[in-house]
Amino acid sequence: MLDLSADVRTLTAALVDTESVSGDERALADAIEHALRGLPHLAVERDGDAIVARTGLGRARRVVIAGHIDTVPIVGNVPSYVAGGRLYGCGTSDMKSGVAVQLKLAASVPEPVHDATYVFYDCEEIEAERNGLRRLANTHPEWLDGDFAVLMEPTGGVIEGGCQGTMRVDVIAHGKRAHSARSWMGENAIHGAGRVLDVLRDYTPREPEVEGLRFHEGLNAVFVSGGVAGNVIPDECVVTVNYRFAPDLTVQDAEDHLREVFSGFDVRVTDAAPPARPGLDDPAAAEFVRTVGAGRARAKLGWTDVARM
Repeated sequence: MLDLSADVRTLTAALVDTESVSGDERALADAIEHALRGLPHLAVERDGDAIVARTGLGRARRVVIAGHIDTVPIVGNVPSYVAGGRLYGCGTSDMKSGVAVQLKLAASVPEPVHDATYVFYDCEEIEAERNGLRRLANTHPEWLDGDFAVLMEPTGGVIEGGCQGTMRVDVIAHGKRAHSARSWMGENAIHGAGRVLDVLRDYTPREPEVEGLRFHEGLNAVFVSGGVAGNVIPDECVVTVNYRFAPDLTVQDAEDHLREVFSGFDVRVTDAAPPARPGLDDPAAAEFVRTVGAGRARAKLGWTDVARM
């Protein structure tokens, strides 16, 4: 049972103490659904272990406030505890404290200025195919309709707009296999991959301004794989590169850029997620920044589910 009349710190502790590792959120989803169904001003829907609660006041605009209820695996950090005035426990920051804020708003603000939709979803911390927000967008997109969305990711109390996109590619250097005793008869692919690392060392990431926010891109090798045996010249070496790109580019733009940067190499895209533009010029968003952020916001440099909005 969740007591929505409790303060946010107490509510956060209660959420942390209800284990909800990705794929095992049922108990917490049940508790959230039970608490929200007791609020007469909200219409509550459920899909799997995702809960959506909405006001229906007929306001001109609707704000969507979303947070995931799952956590990474527990490592001796449940139940929660307080030390030095801080609350500790699995998911405290990411993002059960944010979920506690959502629940407190849902319970204590029955007539918001804008209609509000509160989304509590599962499986954010694992592979994208199981992501609860992605599932809702596919099965019940009308539940997510809105003019402005806030994702309750931890930001240190600062409003962060949009998010960068991410792409992983394998940059492959090819060679010719030979016995190392007669290395001159082959071509060493690992040596050839040194040119990929040279490109990365010399690369200057962009820092574009998008809708008034300064983003900072990154292009980095994250894995290197090559070699056959201790006495064999390798015929292939793969450098896995991660590109974090600003929201003035599309996924296709990012791919085109990487193919140009690594011209002459075999480049294969293995994973990609699109960015999200900040959208802070929207009237509801601008009002939010003025009211909550004292007129200040910064770019979200990581990738988050805000892109799904």
